[in-house]
Amino acid sequence: MPSRSASSNVRQADKPSRANKQLPAPAAVEETGSRTLRRGLQLLDTVLGGGREGLRVVELCRASGLERATVYRLLATLMESGYVARRGRFHYVPGPRLAALSRRTAPSDLASRLQPVLARVSAACGDAAFAIVREGPLSHCIARHVGTHPVQVLVIQIGTRQPLGVGAAGLALLAALPEDDVAAVITANAPALGTYGGMTPERMRILVRATRERGWSVIGNHATRNVLAVGMAIPNADGEPVAAISVATTVARMPRERQQLIARSMRAALRDLLPKGL
Repeated sequence: MPSRSASSNVRQADKPSRANKQLPAPAAVEETGSRTLRRGLQLLDTVLGGGREGLRVVELCRASGLERATVYRLLATLMESGYVARRGRFHYVPGPRLAALSRRTAPSDLASRLQPVLARVSAACGDAAFAIVREGPLSHCIARHVGTHPVQVLVIQIGTRQPLGVGAAGLALLAALPEDDVAAVITANAPALGTYGGMTPERMRILVRATRERGWSVIGNHATRNVLAVGMAIPNADGEPVAAISVATTVARMPRERQQLIARSMRAALRDLLPKGL
């Protein structure tokens, strides 16, 4: 066999490989990543400032100063991660990941801020008052105040979760949400609604429309038999519905006139104690 020279099996140390030539310097990689992160956070801030209705891509470009291709690329990543969601076909709003992050710390703070409201409403009517927040398609009871009437109807406990809308507070909060959110909640809860007094998606939609027309909710014989409750949604400082309160008692103690009286008491308590919302 012909012999090879020793030099043919040795890589020349002074000739870097093609792969090495294509690798960017660590500093360049870090700078590119930092720039992308800054742009992503800039776009997320812009989406957060868009309010409940959201912003179109052209508006996001104008407000953030980013190119359209960059905005589309960053939106895809933010939506995949749950930080941004699409509303309708063209608008972009904060996503469920941000809502989940806020809920991790919100309930205890909201409960303490709502306790004076519940105490005032309960003292005015003598019945138990409750406060709930939304957790996806569910309502979560975060506070309650027991009234002075001899018969107290404690329909739910602190910590109770149930489909949003089957109770008065949940119905008030559901009705205050954008139409797309209402539809999504009802669809998600549809399989479980029948166990709440025969509730149906169509009945829920009727109750949502009635609540919007009235300005407050009233619902009976669904979550608990022979009980009727009145509820009202509470916005945050930006006008977005974030919680709701309700008063529940027996059907016999809740004629139409008293429903209206309790609703006025709720509105007055919220106006006086939370004038800027939650």
